[in-house]
Amino acid sequence: MAIYLNSDSKIIVQGMTGGMGAKHTTLMVESGANIVGGVNARKAGTTVELGGKELPVFGTVEEAMKETGADVSVAFVPPAFTKDACIEAIDAEIPLLVVITEGVPVQDTAEVFAYLEGKSTRMIGPNCPGIISPEQSLAGITPHTIAGKGPIGLVSKSGTLTYQMMYELRDFGFTTAIGIGGDPIIGTTHIDALQAFEDDPETKAIVMIGEIGGDAEERAAAYIKANITKPVVGYVAGFTAPEGKTMGHAGAIVSGSSGTAQAKKEALEAAGVKVGKTPSETAALMREIMQNL
Repeated sequence: MAIYLNSDSKIIVQGMTGGMGAKHTTLMVESGANIVGGVNARKAGTTVELGGKELPVFGTVEEAMKETGADVSVAFVPPAFTKDACIEAIDAEIPLLVVITEGVPVQDTAEVFAYLEGKSTRMIGPNCPGIISPEQSLAGITPHTIAGKGPIGLVSKSGTLTYQMMYELRDFGFTTAIGIGGDPIIGTTHIDALQAFEDDPETKAIVMIGEIGGDAEERAAAYIKANITKPVVGYVAGFTAPEGKTMGHAGAIVSGSSGTAQAKKEALEAAGVKVGKTPSETAALMREIMQNL
């Protein structure tokens, strides 16, 4: 079992023939993910060989889905064209859309977010490492060699902290690790992933990584208190960040006391979540929980 992505997932790549798209499609193929084709209107009807696999290029997402039965699309599309690529995938009713692109204008993401309302597509991202269900499938840029499968679910705003946490807990392994992205507007939230892990019988405990800025972690804390029965440990990046300064991710800006790492830590702890001061301390808290399960 896993959330959103498993060994049956058939993946297409929007922007597969570009530099980043080709590089990461190769890595996804090598990870064992079932990549079935790509989309590039200018190269429709051709094929490319990536990772030792001959992959067809289609003109549209709709055509790719019709020909291959794809149910996941990973978008490696330049920021200026990301909105159009997302809308095309949503119109084709792809069940899962993973948007890796960084630097998408917030206005564009807001329009896509509004467009998703009432549609059947789940979007992860933008500005995220995507999703991996170890030893089953990979849709994104997470290195598949970090950790194998196991009973921990991981949801994170940060790509690099996703990788670090997977490495720290590699002896236990993961059902799924999902990087939701650090932009102010994202498709899939901490709360969405927490509920999916709660519903997944194979996931025994959950790691949630947040960061300064916004109130997503505070809302997740309230949700955990009301709805999540599995043990959750947390980490909030940015304890040493100066106030009022945007840090790395577009969404990480603190105003007043709301949005600070301390405020988020307190909200999570009030909901019964153990919060580490460092990623390693957070991993140690999870290790303790796993040994007692």
